[in-house]
Parts: sequence; C-alpha cells; structure tokens
Amino acid sequence: MVGAMPPEANGNGYSAMHLQLQLPAPPPKQAPRAEPECRWYEEEIDDDLKLCYALNSVLHGGASKYQEIALLDTKHFGKALIIDGKMQSTELDEFIYHESLIHPPLLFHPNPKTVFIMGGGEGSAAREVLRHKTVDSVVMCDIDQEVVDFCRKYLTVNREAFDSDKLCLIINDARAELEKSRERFDVIVGDLADPVEGGPCYQLYTKSFYERILKPKLNDYGIFVTQAGPAGVLTHKEVFSSIYNTLRHVFKYVQAYTAHVPSFADTWGWVMASDHPFDLTAQQINERIKDRIDGELAYLSGESLISSTTLNKSVHRSLLNETHVYTEDDARFIYGHGRACCA
Repeated sequence: MVGAMPPEANGNGYSAMHLQLQLPAPPPKQAPRAEPECRWYEEEIDDDLKLCYALNSVLHGGASKYQEIALLDTKHFGKALIIDGKMQSTELDEFIYHESLIHPPLLFHPNPKTVFIMGGGEGSAAREVLRHKTVDSVVMCDIDQEVVDFCRKYLTVNREAFDSDKLCLIINDARAELEKSRERFDVIVGDLADPVEGGPCYQLYTKSFYERILKPKLNDYGIFVTQAGPAGVLTHKEVFSSIYNTLRHVFKYVQAYTAHVPSFADTWGWVMASDHPFDLTAQQINERIKDRIDGELAYLSGESLISSTTLNKSVHRSLLNETHVYTEDDARFIYGHGRACCA
C-alpha cells in the first residue's frame, strides 16, 4: 500500500519519495521536424569564389544546339536567365542593364530609325528600343530558337515587344546575317552572351568582325554599342579592357561606361563606338529622353549617363594601357561556369 509505511527522512528533512515526486516529467518525444529542401544556383567566379542564389524552382533547363540554357525562379531576384552557366539577367534588376545598353546610343544618335540587335533573345533589348518614337524598324537576330521560344513563354514583360509590327525576328548567326544584309542601320547593338570558351559568341567581339562586317553596315553617324562584361576593380581586365581596346582600333570615338547590377554582384561595362563624337550634355540628353522616349526611364537620366562615363582610377588606367586586341586566334574569356544544386 502506498504510504502505509512512513518513508525514511534524508538530511534535509525531505523524504526520498517526496523528492522523487517533485521532479518534472520529461517532455514527450516528438518526431524530428522535416526541414524544407533548399535549392541553390551556384556560379563560379574564380577557383575559390562562388555566388549563390536561393531558388524557388527551375522553370527550364537543358542544352540547345549552341549552348546550355536555364530559366530559374530565384527567391530574391525573380526569374533569371542563365546561358552557359553565367547569369544574363533577372526580373528584379534587368532594367539597369537594358536601359544602359540601349538608350545611350539611341540618344546620342541624331535621329535613329533603324536598329539591328545581335542576340537579345529574351526580348528586353527590343522592348527598350521600341520605346523610342523615332524608330521605324528593329531587326533582332538571335542564333538560338530555343532561347527565344522559352523567353517568349516565360518573360511576359516582353510579350508586347515580340508582338510589335516594327520588330523583325530572325533566327540566325548574327555575323552571317549582317554579312549578307543589303541594309544599313543607324544603331547596331551587341546584346550577346559573355565570351565563354567554346561558346558561340566570342567571334563577335573580334577586330576583324567589327572592321570588315559590322562597321560597313552602319549608316552615316551610325553608332555601335556592346555589352562588355564585368568592369569592377578586380574584374575589368577579364574582357572589358580588351573589348574597349579592340574597338579603338576600328572607330574614331570609343566611349566606355559602367553601372552596378546587383544580381551580377559587380559593376558592369558597356562600350559605344562611332566615327562621330559623343558630345551631348546632361541637359541635352534629358531633353531627348523627354521628347523621344515613351514612358519614364527607371534608371537612366542625363546626369547618370554622363557620370557613368567617369571610371575609377584603376579601371581608367587599365583601359588606357590595354594592348590586347580580340582576334579569332587570341581571345580572352570569362572564367567559370554555373550549376544548379541542392544544399
């Protein structure tokens, strides 16, 4: 019988049974909590450096005839287009890249009516060109039908551009298309993937291409612009300084400019080239923005465009001292490759 015999007291005056009854009961065991799977996209920047982007999902992944392609839904930047393992653009901040690529050459041109885009399969470059009231026709030439098809499907912001009567979409090698074209253009845009070893684009950064094929297809007062890769203090010597120097061997006036693109985690570079000077003031650029462009620009203004041409001392010196010229046999390439993985 419980309590029939008095328990023996301990030195503190409490019985052992009393002590035992005062101990708290252990919490009930719970099944281990299942952690949600977290998927990441990794992009190698150097041997010992990677960028990681958390993913909601992989919308498309595979390889076309020309390159590896992925369309990712990232947690921070929204939809992201990846080609040959390198981030091309993201939904959140692509406006920085595409406004910087398209509007400077069209604003410096006195009256741009015809534009040829090399690459640009996602449609964002064409979208920005078509905002200019002076433009009558845009030719967009991308080598990869698969890239164009899934960008039309998933990047809804550009559907209006793809449906425009002013846009002529051609699936072909831009070099071959320009070479056979009888038309000349006011502005030619290089919205190409970075020069990656084994990729389809590096020959479109060479002196012979610029000199023999591209420049003869420009009208008087014509302007060429190209994206030119990372342009940060630590990264500008990869390809940016070489592209700039190559164009200096072909055109009388060459203007480099930069902007920070958050999803690239670096400063990015573009280069404009022409045989006529880039001599507008910030006020004149703002007046042209107001008169020529439908809607308000989210990033670019006359003041920001002029300031973007002022490079820091390190990058400025490198551009002045660069000696490398892109040729088919002597090209520089962007390092690294990206991959989707589970962490």
